[in-house]
Amino acid sequence: MGVFFVGCDIFKGKDDDPKLDEQLEAALVDASNGQGMDYFRLPESTDFNAIPQDPRNPITAKKVELGQLLYHETALNINAVKAEGMGTESCASCHHAAAGFQAGRIQGIGEGGWGFGQKGEARTQNPNYDVTELDIQPIRTPSAMNGAYQEAQLWNGQFGALGINAGTQAFWTPGTPKADNSFGYEGLEIQAIAGLKVHRMGDVDQSIATTHARYTQLFAEAFPGQPIDREHAGLAIAAFERTLMANQSPFQKWLRGTKDAMTEQEKRGAILFFDKANCAACHTGPALNSMTFYALGMENLNGPGVYGDPSVDASRFGRGSFTGNAADNYKFKTPQIYNLMDSPFYGHGGTFKSVREVVEYKNAAIPSNSEVPESQLAAEFVPLNLTADEMTDLTAFIEGALYDPDLFRYVPNSVPSGNCLPANDSQTRADLNCN
Repeated sequence: MGVFFVGCDIFKGKDDDPKLDEQLEAALVDASNGQGMDYFRLPESTDFNAIPQDPRNPITAKKVELGQLLYHETALNINAVKAEGMGTESCASCHHAAAGFQAGRIQGIGEGGWGFGQKGEARTQNPNYDVTELDIQPIRTPSAMNGAYQEAQLWNGQFGALGINAGTQAFWTPGTPKADNSFGYEGLEIQAIAGLKVHRMGDVDQSIATTHARYTQLFAEAFPGQPIDREHAGLAIAAFERTLMANQSPFQKWLRGTKDAMTEQEKRGAILFFDKANCAACHTGPALNSMTFYALGMENLNGPGVYGDPSVDASRFGRGSFTGNAADNYKFKTPQIYNLMDSPFYGHGGTFKSVREVVEYKNAAIPSNSEVPESQLAAEFVPLNLTADEMTDLTAFIEGALYDPDLFRYVPNSVPSGNCLPANDSQTRADLNCN
């Protein structure tokens, strides 16, 4: 480990052991089935042609510009259950930059949330709201980042009409958000369209287009000749979300040729990730995710900071809650794993509080959720036989090398309504000193 001194402080410099680089390059070739390092590279957020996209919703600069504002715009929230909740939540209330586009707490709260804190961790129940009035979900809020590499969305993959969900029309229950799959788009687009209704946003033409002229102009530029409605608002939000890439992380810089972007410890951890620990069997590609579903016996959402009773909700069955197939029960989608350090809640239930805990859990392969039958556990859920030092190195790679330090480049300075972002309740405005 290189060390240099400035005054009385000691700084640890990056290392450039070529043997480690060679070992990692070889591991990446094997893990990519011979495709090489480019298989794991995230594109630049402005290189639209390189970003996976829905063929019916091609990314354009105008869509991204509109989508960025809509994503952070609390004025969309016109279907609040209480008058004081009007205009208080946005998509970013539960998927914001400070928390790695997660919620920053074990369970995201939209309307009925109170306060914020540096990463949203202080957001609690508004004292004027009953638990039944909160805009919450019975499962941990997934990250909105690197979503371009997920053709189906949510832990159970219920949003998306294409890819793995092709032919699932029988499960698109009328009167539920799943029915929005009938729009026929991929997961990000369907999730955005459905989310506008689920999260009490109302009809876009009523909520913002008639009151904020800037949106009328942006819609006309992004969707010439098309109506201002929930579908097109969702398409714009999805186009923006597809550009949310952790492409300034040390690992991504290393992939682009900056070999001292990672420390020796992070490189050792990366070699383990792509080789001995076999993490890349599931966490692969540019986003280190995949459209696979596994039962790993993890606990469901519970504990301090959780509202309602998720233990009786169908979401605890994972993929099975969408397909209705008992063979899919307790299987959850493989998530992307960049910027995990921004929100210290891991697993679909948020019951792990550190990356190290997750590494240790997978290394031991002992299920913690007694509800999950042994017969449902993934065949891949077996002891990894990593040493304590190897687990430390692997943790360092995930925490440090996969951390993009500047996600606020995706956040606008303001939104046309002038509301506070990413939430706009009175306590949040006070916490963020927002006018």
